[in-house]
Amino acid sequence: MKIARQVVVFDAPDLTAESTFWAGLLGGTVDADEDWHTVHVDGTPRLGIQLAPDHVPPEWPGGTPQQIHLDLFVDDIRGAHDEAVSLGARLLKPAENIESAAGYQVYADPAGHPFCLCWG
Repeated sequence: MKIARQVVVFDAPDLTAESTFWAGLLGGTVDADEDWHTVHVDGTPRLGIQLAPDHVPPEWPGGTPQQIHLDLFVDDIRGAHDEAVSLGARLLKPAENIESAAGYQVYADPAGHPFCLCWG
């Protein structure tokens, strides 16, 4: 089997909030249709956002298990944190020690999907 393209798809009740968040965080652009948005990074489709009016976000890490998440490795955790939060992310679990050589913090995007900002 040859796979021509691979795209991770998130369900979301608000396509604009979700796609704008991910495009901002990944440095991309949004191609919007009525019930589907595609986030392109450097001209390549990276994420799909599918309209799901009844989407129920997981309550992870302390409740309902997550279904999938992204690990995004960054050079500057403080700067990445500030940017993610300014775009609409919520911090779910701070790092035990943000000064450590390696670590991660857990966030939720506007639709509640968890993701991690990692370093080291």
